[in-house]
Amino acid sequence: MAVSCQDDDDNEPVPDPTQLMATPLAQSLTLPIGMSVDNQGRAWVTESGTGQNDARVSLVTTDGKVYPALTGFTSVLANGNAEGIGHVLYRDGTLYVLDGGAGRLYTVDVSGFKPGDTPRTAQSLTSEDIGTYVRSQNLSTPINTNLFNMTFGPDGNLYLVDSGANAIIKRISATKAVSVFARFPRITATTEAVPTGIVYDGQKFLVSTLTGFPFTNGAAKIFQVDMAGTVSEFRNGFTTLTDIALSANNNPIVTEYAQFILAPPPPGFVARTGRITNGEGVPLLTTLDRPTDIERVNDRTYYVLCNGDGTLQKLTY
Repeated sequence: MAVSCQDDDDNEPVPDPTQLMATPLAQSLTLPIGMSVDNQGRAWVTESGTGQNDARVSLVTTDGKVYPALTGFTSVLANGNAEGIGHVLYRDGTLYVLDGGAGRLYTVDVSGFKPGDTPRTAQSLTSEDIGTYVRSQNLSTPINTNLFNMTFGPDGNLYLVDSGANAIIKRISATKAVSVFARFPRITATTEAVPTGIVYDGQKFLVSTLTGFPFTNGAAKIFQVDMAGTVSEFRNGFTTLTDIALSANNNPIVTEYAQFILAPPPPGFVARTGRITNGEGVPLLTTLDRPTDIERVNDRTYYVLCNGDGTLQKLTY
């Protein structure tokens, strides 16, 4: 199952990773959340900011230099954390940015952006209000929305994960019309799924889940969703999943945010207990500080973004 892809250099099968080696690429990012890699190998990264409506999107070059590109997104303090901006998706010179705090999707032409250019402000960008529609659908109790992550489906439409509404919202690219595509069941009677990452593997969507409080070890799941919007369980036994990527062989690789402790007080996520695992839950890299995003750059290279220590790391095997 792990040897179907061919290595571009030597035409040999590319195995899935069994262990990943990390090297620093960029540091001092301000509570990074999501990233997307363009066709030059550069990472477009969302940073949550300090809670003063100073979230931004930065471009990280292949040599690790950081250039602010889009500034002034929602950043508010809630539960001791800066919240607002979500993930970003690059495609053909266009950047899609989710501001979950404002319930908006931004669409930005970045094809002409060069490192060092003056950043554009969020207020100057084209955006769509999707949060109002999500709230009108009464998908959660209490009503909630947090547009968090996204991917394109095989139909060319955008599929948005809403971690507040526990749903996928479908956006038709041609008309920008939105609808509820899928809803995720609770993990337990009292624990919400909280979907976080989404990929399409050629046959179905795979969605990672964080789970809600108390973030029980082993409670998180990967769900699969077919093109009819039918949701079923794909894998279980994970802890606080924050993102999902596909290997060169189309197998899932996920990030586990951290272990959560209730006692001794105060309760919270424990630093450097984050991990990357394969779809079977086998650890590939440990002691990460609250990873939030993983992206495959090429057959044997990944980037991982860590919220806890503000780093972007390059992973190889």
